[in-house]
Amino acid sequence: MKFLVANAQTKPFLGDIDANLNIIESMVKSAKKKNVKLLVFPELSLTGYFLKDFVPDVAQKKNSKLIKHIASLSEGISIVLGFVEESSRHVFYNSAAYFENGKLIYIHRKIYLPTYGMFDESRYFGSGKRIGAFDTNIGRVAILICEDAWHPSLAFLASQDGADYLIIPSSSPFRGTNQAKSKSNLAIERSWESILATYSITYNQFVVFSNRIGYEDGVNFWGGSRIVSPEGKTIKKAPRSSSSIYSVEVDSKDIRRSRIASPTYRDEKTLLFQKEFNRIQSGKKN
Repeated sequence: MKFLVANAQTKPFLGDIDANLNIIESMVKSAKKKNVKLLVFPELSLTGYFLKDFVPDVAQKKNSKLIKHIASLSEGISIVLGFVEESSRHVFYNSAAYFENGKLIYIHRKIYLPTYGMFDESRYFGSGKRIGAFDTNIGRVAILICEDAWHPSLAFLASQDGADYLIIPSSSPFRGTNQAKSKSNLAIERSWESILATYSITYNQFVVFSNRIGYEDGVNFWGGSRIVSPEGKTIKKAPRSSSSIYSVEVDSKDIRRSRIASPTYRDEKTLLFQKEFNRIQSGKKN
């Protein structure tokens, strides 16, 4: 099956849901005109990132009027969108929702909340407690949010649950360069390139990385959204500073071809992993 996948590389307004909803609606409309089948927005694209004490003010329950409205936009297109979720117990999560056929079909709650350097997420958000893949119109999908992708155990679990498409909404800021006087090759971008290529090759899957742009609280988000093939090749890369939709045609047959050529997914020893992990957790040594 061939279809268009697109990253919506946005510059959200901090705490302004109405303004961000206008951006989202406009980009969904544009994507539909291009016959995009899957449109992926960045982490917290509905609210902006450095919310701090405003988290409860912008939070949405999964059955809220606003979330139902966004779901209605997914008629004829699948949408991944980042937002602040409020649970029935009034715990707030950095979440990403998957919409299609006019419905909300899955929510991933960010598991690893960075609390170092410029990040302070665990002060404001609860941590997600589960990871898995789910069925969609394009196949089996899993979502990791930004920092989640820096922990390979989550990508491994998602792959073993059958994920053919790994989606990574992100709010990754500019952090350093490879050379002190050069901004042509960001160190953080090089790290992301390595992570995305590793997951795509190792688990024979497409990886869709959607990163935001713009400034918040003096921090610059660098963009560079991209789509990576199961062979680890970047097949579409967005520029660092442009807010737009960047789409590319993918072919689900590439997953089959990659798993024939390099059957790492087939050969994974999950029972061995489970046994040795339990041994390590128990403190036993070989």
